[in-house]
Amino acid sequence: MLDISGLSAGYDGSQVLFEVDLSIARGEVVTLLGRNGMGKSTLINTIAGILRPSAGQIRFDGAVIKGLPSYRVARHGIGLVPEGRQVFPNLTVRENLCATAADRFGQTKPWTIEAVLELFPGLSPRLESPGRLLSGGEQQMVAIGRALLTNPKLLILDEATEGLAPLVREEIWRCIERVKAMGQAILITDKNVKALSRIADRHYFLEKGRIALCCGSGALLDNPELRQRYLGV
Repeated sequence: MLDISGLSAGYDGSQVLFEVDLSIARGEVVTLLGRNGMGKSTLINTIAGILRPSAGQIRFDGAVIKGLPSYRVARHGIGLVPEGRQVFPNLTVRENLCATAADRFGQTKPWTIEAVLELFPGLSPRLESPGRLLSGGEQQMVAIGRALLTNPKLLILDEATEGLAPLVREEIWRCIERVKAMGQAILITDKNVKALSRIADRHYFLEKGRIALCCGSGALLDNPELRQRYLGV
């Protein structure tokens, strides 16, 4: 469904990504792993249309989306949960969720506010609270729910549980597992290797802006040298 080939990108004349190749099939969960500064968020921003690539190709569901603005990429069916959550601080939870809601592809069982509240029941009593008054965990739930309400073909989560309390992290992982079980394709970055190994089908390792390795969860868990090489500090 997502097919990236030879992708290069950067900021202000400084190249960050070098000829990246990556693919995601329908219903597949894929991770993007690597130490800080290796280019994970740059790659996600390039896929989402926030950053224009300097070379290479991005195809999504048969269409070329390279270089399209972010709103047009979203209309093709890519939903982004950005690093830092970025909920609208002055909008209520309900308004945040409704802001971008759409069912462009006529899904049999589209995501609705009711379905999001079933996934995240803790948001129900907070529906009329402004985003700025939410905890970090509640804001992340809103950010995920907001992306799901676009009814995406591909859900991208950048640093899915960064800065969250352990109990909240576990709730987020359980919800991501439920979404996966519904057949949702997901691209995800996070530092929790154990949780990612439980959820994901494949793992891409970025090192200095290049794809250094792609492997399954078995290889990731069974090879401490691999983890140290690409994830250790």
